[in-house]
Amino acid sequence: MSNTPRLEAAKRDWGHDETGCHVLHIDMDAFYASCEVARHPELRGKPVIIGTGTRSVVSAASYEARPYGINSAMPVSRARRLCPQGIFLPVDMHYYRSTSRKIFSEVFSLITDQIEQVSVDEGYMDVSSAMQQWSSPSQIGAWIRQQVWEHFHVTCSVGIAANKLVAKMASTNAKPDGMLLIPKSQHAAFVQIMPLRGIPGIGPSLEKRLSQWGISSVAELSKLAESEVNRVVGSSTLGHTLFLAAQGQDERKLSTHTQEKSIGAERTFAKDTTNQATVNALLRQCSDEVASSLRKHTLLARTITVKLRFADLSYVTKAHTLERPVDTVSLIYPQAVSLCKQIFSSLGNSNSTAPSRTDTDGAATSTLARAVRLAGVSASGLSRSQETPIQLTIDDLISEDATNGNRPERLSDAERTLDTIRHRYGKNSVHLGW
Repeated sequence: MSNTPRLEAAKRDWGHDETGCHVLHIDMDAFYASCEVARHPELRGKPVIIGTGTRSVVSAASYEARPYGINSAMPVSRARRLCPQGIFLPVDMHYYRSTSRKIFSEVFSLITDQIEQVSVDEGYMDVSSAMQQWSSPSQIGAWIRQQVWEHFHVTCSVGIAANKLVAKMASTNAKPDGMLLIPKSQHAAFVQIMPLRGIPGIGPSLEKRLSQWGISSVAELSKLAESEVNRVVGSSTLGHTLFLAAQGQDERKLSTHTQEKSIGAERTFAKDTTNQATVNALLRQCSDEVASSLRKHTLLARTITVKLRFADLSYVTKAHTLERPVDTVSLIYPQAVSLCKQIFSSLGNSNSTAPSRTDTDGAATSTLARAVRLAGVSASGLSRSQETPIQLTIDDLISEDATNGNRPERLSDAERTLDTIRHRYGKNSVHLGW
């Protein structure tokens, strides 16, 4: 469920020259809600909202719910006030992912293998190689929309252009259940009618920075030289990307073998808490889930990130990149606790020292400066375990010599044993002791 702005003026006919327009962006319309309506047809035409519980946020909403002001990430409690007649359903990611896999394998893959899946409900296709069997990219887009609807009872919107940026912006403005072709000669004109937030990647903070320099639209941004854009945003890399985007250009190629970028877990507390021990306990649970997922996918992670959402729904993240990649809770959890401590130190809560494992009693009385609503841990900088060399440190070698076996390796073996037990008896059947 995207909150990206759309312009009614963008839906006009931009021309029919499809020369060089071999990139399609396909975006499912209100995917989670549409999946629920597909398996519960009696819900069609009603305001369906995905998210339940007074502490949860809205994950998706049908188009019938949006006139009530329902947005993604909105607290479910507020959504219920705005739309009391709404039908609130729990998130069923297994079902959504299963439907997504079928759409990609049974529809998209029949066109080409040049597919970049961006998320569960959207992806890019380069249909250059399919032009011998199809008359035009628009014919392919129309066929995809028809097949997804007929076989899965889900609508999707398609953007067709010469690059990923314009194709995505086209599909966004074609919603819902539409298709928009932007000829190559019209790329700049199409992009330059948009507000700044119309360019993917420009969020509130970057929009604010640009507005401070008197730039309030893509058209105004397009008038700047690249050196000026670099100076405004304070980064030559970001500046180059924005300079090209304002001209309707994009240098990115499709990544057809996209490896998972991150693995994370987060939970919302039943009640906002200022108790540090309670927050740490949840970080431990999330760290355990992340570690198990890493091992399940035979991945190692170099960067650990902690996310805290506060009572006012604002949130802070803090990340740390490790010297060596990890896949165990025994190494992820201490990093998560340390990052949590750093977050509160930066907020002026210098007394919120993260407890060691022997400081349990002290942790129970530690009070945080701000009430925490949600906590989470994610791992990124992923690489395949079998392809990642790990250099032992001197401490490891000393430990191995003293104990007749490397401690991190033994802990990893212990956690893999837990994986086997959990697979058989359930994920909550056993936990690693400290």
